[in-house]
Parts: sequence; C-alpha cells; structure tokens
Amino acid sequence: MSQLKIIAIVGSLRKESYNLQLALAAKDIVDTRASFELLDYADVPLLNQEIEFPAPASVRRVRDAVKSANGIWIFTPEYNHSYPGVLKNLIDWLSRPASKEERQVLIRKPVAISGISPGMGGTVTAQDLLAMLLSMLNADIMNVPRLAIPNAAQQTDENGKLKLTTSMPYLEKQADAFLSFLESRSAKI
Repeated sequence: MSQLKIIAIVGSLRKESYNLQLALAAKDIVDTRASFELLDYADVPLLNQEIEFPAPASVRRVRDAVKSANGIWIFTPEYNHSYPGVLKNLIDWLSRPASKEERQVLIRKPVAISGISPGMGGTVTAQDLLAMLLSMLNADIMNVPRLAIPNAAQQTDENGKLKLTTSMPYLEKQADAFLSFLESRSAKI
C-alpha cells in the first residue's frame, strides 16, 4: 500500500497561531508513517456564486489537494463558540461540486478534528459544530478521540511557542487513531 496522505487544515490564518503549531506537532508525530501537508488557503476568495463556475484557481488547487488526500485533519480555534469564518468559507467551497459531472470532494473523506485555545473551554463547542457541519456534508468523521486543548499559554515557552507539556500524549494517541482510521478506510477502496 502506498503511503497515506493527510491534508492538514488550520482554522486560523495567523502565522504563529497555536493551531498551526499544534498541526506542526502532529506532523512531527506522523513523520514517516504518512505524508502530512498543510493546506494553504489564504488566497481562497469568499464564496460567491457569480465566480463559482469556473472556480478560481485557488479553489481548484485546494479541491485537488483534498481530493488527492486519504484524509483531512482539521486544527481549529474557537471564535465566539464556533469555528472561524475562514474555515467555514473553505468548507463552503469544498462542499460545492466543481462541475455538474463531479461530486463535492468531502463526501466520505475521513476527517479528524483537533484544536487549542487560550480559553478554559478549549475548542469543544467549535469542534462539535464543525463535526455537525461535516457530517451533514457526508464526510467520514473520526469522533473518538478528538483533542480540545484549553489554556494554551500554560503549555508554551517564554517566547509563546507551543510545548505541549501535558497534552502531547493525547495528540500522539489521536495521531495513532487517525492513521488506523485512514488505513481501515483505504483498505476498503
């Protein structure tokens, strides 16, 4: 079997976001067991049916990346008890078929969800709402285990870099579970 390919989607576009740092930690854990690529979608425009067909090049690029992956791992912050608007916009584009002959790329696509937040609640509400949205789009969500890390500042160094002092074992457990989840689905194809 060829190497598994994971596309990581970070719900924050901030260059040093905790969720980007969490995604990079996950990449280090997965390392040689799977290809792990961060999806760059900062150039994806707001969904507008006036420009839907043909889709902008940036939209075609992210659709192709997701389509070619064995699975998606989303790392999301929580904004006002929900997921960020940039993430919703990306999912809206991914939920639209590229043409009348094609289906949208999220159907049956395996998805894992993680998140870290400076607040006490972690990203539980955002993850639940995201799982509900993705479920409605017929994605294949790995609901257990999910990882919602609260109080991010307690797991950073003096420069604000994420260290995951107490959460690393949970990220490792989720990574192992997601790889098994992907392998079980890839074997069915």
